[in-house]
Amino acid sequence: MKIRSSLPLPLRIAGPVLIALLMAFVLLPVVVVTLASFNEKAIISFPPDSYSMKWFVRAFSYPDFREGFRASLVITGWSSFLALVIGTGLSIAVKRLEFKGKKTLLAILHSPLVVPHFTLGLGLLILVSQASMHRSYGIVILCHVMLVLPFVLRSVYVSMENLDERLEQAAASLGASPLRVMFTITIPLLAPGLFGGWLFAAIMSFSEFTASLFVTTQETQTLPVAMYNYVREFADPTLAALSVVYIVVTATVLVFANYFLGLGKILNIEDNH
Repeated sequence: MKIRSSLPLPLRIAGPVLIALLMAFVLLPVVVVTLASFNEKAIISFPPDSYSMKWFVRAFSYPDFREGFRASLVITGWSSFLALVIGTGLSIAVKRLEFKGKKTLLAILHSPLVVPHFTLGLGLLILVSQASMHRSYGIVILCHVMLVLPFVLRSVYVSMENLDERLEQAAASLGASPLRVMFTITIPLLAPGLFGGWLFAAIMSFSEFTASLFVTTQETQTLPVAMYNYVREFADPTLAALSVVYIVVTATVLVFANYFLGLGKILNIEDNH
C-alpha cells in the first residue's frame, strides 16, 4: 500500500486507463458484429441503415446449420466425455505416481496447446488416408479428444493439488475400500475440477474449426465448418447473427458456471492452509 500511495497520480491513473483501452479494443469487434447482425440489408454495412431480425431466423432455419449443429452436439458430447475420463485418470496417475518418462508424457499430452491445430488435423487426415479409413464420427471425435485433453488435465490436476489427502487416508483407516474412498471422498471433492474440465473441453470442442476442416466430411461437418462453407457462397449478415448467438450462449454458460462453482478455484491453485 505504501508503494502504491507513493506513486505519482498520473501513474496510478495510467494502469486502469490502459486496461479500459485494452478491453475496449477487444470488445469493439463484438459490438460491430452485433450491430451488423441486425442489418436489414443483405450486404453487410456498419452502421446499419435499418434493423431487422430476419438473419437470426435464417441462421436457425438454414439446413446445413441445423445438420452441423446436430453433428457438433454428437462430437462434443463424446469428445468431452472421453477427454474427461482419460484426463482424470492421467491427472491422478501423474500426481500420485512416480515413473520413468513422466515429464515426456506431460509434454506430449500438453503439446496441442502449442502445436497449431491445422497441423494435427492435416496429420490425422494423412494417417487416415494412408490407412484407407473412412472419415467417420470416430475420427473426428478422436481428433477433438486430443485437442481438448490438455484443458481437462489442467483443471483436474489443479483440483488434485487442492485435495487434502488426509481425508482419503482417514476414510481408508476406518475400513473403506479404495473404490468406496474414490466414489465417496475423491470424486465429490474433485467435482468442481471435473465439471470445469468438462465445460472447457465441451466449449473448445464445439468451437473447434481448424482441425475439423481436414477430418470432417459432408455427413460429419460440424457447425463451424458449415459456417465456413456458408461464407464461401454468401456474404449476408447470417454469420454475424449466428456469431452473436455463439457469444451469448458461451458467455451465459461461463457466468453460470463461475457463479455456482467459482472458476477461480479451478484455474488457480489456492492455499488451503
